[in-house]
Amino acid sequence: MSPDQILFDLLSTGQPEAPALSAPGRPPLSFAALRDLVVNTVSQLNALGLGANDRVAIVLNNGPEMAACFVACACGVASAPLNPGYRSDEFEFYLNDLQARALIVEAGSSSPAIAVAEKLGVPILRLVLEAGAPAGAFGLSSGFEAKPLAAPIWSAQADVAMVLHTSGTTSRPKIVPLSQANLIASARHIGQSLQFQPDDCGLNVMPLFHIHGLIAGVLAPLAAGSQVFCTPGFNALKFFAWMEEAKPTWYTAVPTMHQAIVARARGHAELIARQPLRFMRSSSSSMPPQVIAELEAAFGAPLIEAYGMTEAAHQMASNPLPPRIRKPGTVGLAAGPEIAIMGAAGQLLAAGEIGEIVIRGPNVTQGYENNPAANAEGFRNGWFRTGDQGQLDLDGYLSITGRLKEIINRGGEKISPREVDEVIMDHPAVQQVVCFGMPHAKLGEDVAAAVVLREGASLDEAGLRAFVATRLADFKVPRRILFLSEIPKGATGKLQRIGLAEKLGLGA
Repeated sequence: MSPDQILFDLLSTGQPEAPALSAPGRPPLSFAALRDLVVNTVSQLNALGLGANDRVAIVLNNGPEMAACFVACACGVASAPLNPGYRSDEFEFYLNDLQARALIVEAGSSSPAIAVAEKLGVPILRLVLEAGAPAGAFGLSSGFEAKPLAAPIWSAQADVAMVLHTSGTTSRPKIVPLSQANLIASARHIGQSLQFQPDDCGLNVMPLFHIHGLIAGVLAPLAAGSQVFCTPGFNALKFFAWMEEAKPTWYTAVPTMHQAIVARARGHAELIARQPLRFMRSSSSSMPPQVIAELEAAFGAPLIEAYGMTEAAHQMASNPLPPRIRKPGTVGLAAGPEIAIMGAAGQLLAAGEIGEIVIRGPNVTQGYENNPAANAEGFRNGWFRTGDQGQLDLDGYLSITGRLKEIINRGGEKISPREVDEVIMDHPAVQQVVCFGMPHAKLGEDVAAAVVLREGASLDEAGLRAFVATRLADFKVPRRILFLSEIPKGATGKLQRIGLAEKLGLGA
């Protein structure tokens, strides 16, 4: 990375007239038009006194305008994308915590974020769309005046380009500032892993308030000069119609989305044959090997499983594309930062030994904001602690054996819920499963499972327990199995083990 390169420079790869952003039923926005849009947006923000490191919250629905607005803001201020589905109390927490200098919403929006911003005195910028305009094109209108910056300015490499919060499933959400240098490095790492070419087109179904969609879905392909087809968000019923319109060469998603897609793939075999994918990508949580095999059979393309997290500006490891070896069940090789396995005493472990996955590299955040306790816990000997447990094999492929906080402690016996998931997924009647710890009066915790059956299949708790008992030691067999029509998911479509017992009424 050149010492003076900035995020805006990444957009210079695309040919001026080549499509950068497209969307269902919309003409595409060219790279030349996207660059002009970014220049104009940063100039407008500067004229309103907003510049490097100023937090600008973005509350927009998924789509090309959200993608373009994120890219533009990241070039000149600190973009802070927020989930548009939040309620008033949540917006109040995040706008306060971020110390937001402005809020961007769509003109005509009824988002509760508007009333919260007015209450907090946060200036509001309204994103204006013109009928018939290319996908992603917008203007900004402000109802306030401010002292402009002395001179228009781009953010530098060391400036914060994006601010996100951790999910906060077990504690107060932590602020993760990511610099321009972090985002540039991550976009490049992903582009190299997936060998993006200018003629690629990515079908983005990931939410654009989350690191996966923002970096892997939008920034990395744009940095390679390729096109991003921006949908309004994941919809399994519309996926194949979008595929026909976009003619994508790849898409990235979380496992629950892949499972919904593959369940409908049989009825679209002709379309898949007409629009062959170069690859599919999965990240954000572990992918059952059984689903990988189904997807690859349905699409005739490799599924590339990757490993990412917010603090690493997304990607840390990735399985390589063919003809290099992919190892299903692993998240592949280090694909950006260095990866090591650390023991409880802080020592680095050898291949085959299980410990905590740690990383360091140019895409890794310098630390949580205003949180010395979290930084003291999160960094050790120059390595960032991911909180995930895993091991490296002799070839350098990383396997995740569990989330340290998700490991089930059954009276001193430690159980990886992912191991139990994989056994249950082998039952022909099972479509989806997530195992988790539930409170137990004497043991502290015991194993529970939430299961969705395949359409038309029948199975009871005793039958599934008997199946698992033939493959796993008795203490790993779930004591409770709940059959559900749908397993509760987080905002990004991820299955979340932590807190699931309480959500499903399996309290102490």
